[in-house]
Amino acid sequence: MRKVKPEGSSRRGFLRSTPGLYAASLLEASAADAQSAEAAHDVTRTLARYLASSKPGDLPENVRREGTRTLVNYVGCALGGSKEDAVSNALAALAPLYPGGKTTIFGRREKMDMLHGAMINGISSHVLDFDDTHLKTVIHPGGPVAPALLALAEHQKLTGEQLLHALILGCEVECRIGNAVYPAHYDIGWHITGSVGAFGAAAAAGKILGLDETKMLWALGVAASQPVGLREMFGSMTKSFHPGRAAQNGLTAALLAAKGFTSSEQSIEAKRGWANVLSSTQKYGEITGQLGERFETLLNTYKPFACGIVTHPTIDGCIELRNEHKLKPEQIRSVELTVHPLVPELTGKQAPTVGLEGKFSIYYIAAVALITGAAGPTQFTDQLVRDPGVNALREKVHITVDKALKEDQVRVSIQLADGRVVTRFIEHAVGSVEKPMPDAALDAKFLDLASVALPAGRAKRLLELSRTVATLPDAAAISRAAAA
Repeated sequence: MRKVKPEGSSRRGFLRSTPGLYAASLLEASAADAQSAEAAHDVTRTLARYLASSKPGDLPENVRREGTRTLVNYVGCALGGSKEDAVSNALAALAPLYPGGKTTIFGRREKMDMLHGAMINGISSHVLDFDDTHLKTVIHPGGPVAPALLALAEHQKLTGEQLLHALILGCEVECRIGNAVYPAHYDIGWHITGSVGAFGAAAAAGKILGLDETKMLWALGVAASQPVGLREMFGSMTKSFHPGRAAQNGLTAALLAAKGFTSSEQSIEAKRGWANVLSSTQKYGEITGQLGERFETLLNTYKPFACGIVTHPTIDGCIELRNEHKLKPEQIRSVELTVHPLVPELTGKQAPTVGLEGKFSIYYIAAVALITGAAGPTQFTDQLVRDPGVNALREKVHITVDKALKEDQVRVSIQLADGRVVTRFIEHAVGSVEKPMPDAALDAKFLDLASVALPAGRAKRLLELSRTVATLPDAAAISRAAAA
């Protein structure tokens, strides 16, 4: 147990007992605060000015391409999650309270008002843990931004070109703000997709609403006051609530700002602003540096496996060894995984009891990958998580932490009953920036997920609409095609 020092034994306690030194310390701290504030001056305004002035033609072609891939992945994931209990339960709770809306719920017959429709579609896109990932921060950029924009598109006419531009801007804002506070903000316990997601949704919706610099500034401020998401919720339905609520909060922020609802003009960088309240470190240059020149969107990635990103190297290694050596569960005596420290921290559940918990158990994930050779949505059902055969192999999985390894690396060592040991080192997981998912694989993922809710012909048509979003005269065509 960590011991708590008495106040007098700490530097602050000592200074309090020594008035002269304490006063000097306060002056020193005030000077440091002033210097920090000066260095961080106008971060929010600089971001708002960029957002208000950005034009679709300012985006390089490779950024537009990645933005399109982000949309394709989002639409597929939202359809794939549309029948999950988290979505059904949320609709059962909220739909009776907000009847008569016209926002499409992906993969469902129900419709809702714009704000709650954005929230439900955000939940749907994240519940499978199959969504896009900015690996530098483990933010899932599409989840808060895309549903806010698509809901807005059903209430205000906008072209696919406008939607794509706004989507990229929103994702850029999320990831830049995330870069500024990661990893300290994440280590405190914030689920960073939820806590920065409202900024992305506000920026994107604000762009569609035509906010000028001042109103965009206000939208970012209203978003700053609505962080959501605790890592404690991982393994429960509430995890998927985080990007959904962030979409709703950001859309709300933009709508309020459009009608003159004011906020602080330094909501991110002020002493009691978002970054200082929610993180012990701030790197403001990550937010404002090379705006319009450096694009975090190019670092977005797409999951081949429906679970936490830090487990993907282990899945790769286990599947490769299983297929190469034609392994059967009864042949395996033990499985040794050497991983980055973040792996057991995020996925250390040793005995999951439901599918959502299985996504956060490196022990279960290694076992199910070795037995089934896959880690898609069907590998994370309640039934399979409780399967005696899977659990027997799960008990043979052991973890060693190596700080020298990167987050996307693993050493897998499997001892067999006949005494042989087979090993595999994964340097970069499939789907990473270094080994990106090809368009063909992303399209196949989309169609597989969409099959949960749509006939094959309609799924292919929706994929085509998403792929050609920049050419669409009416962006709402995507939502209409996604309705059950």
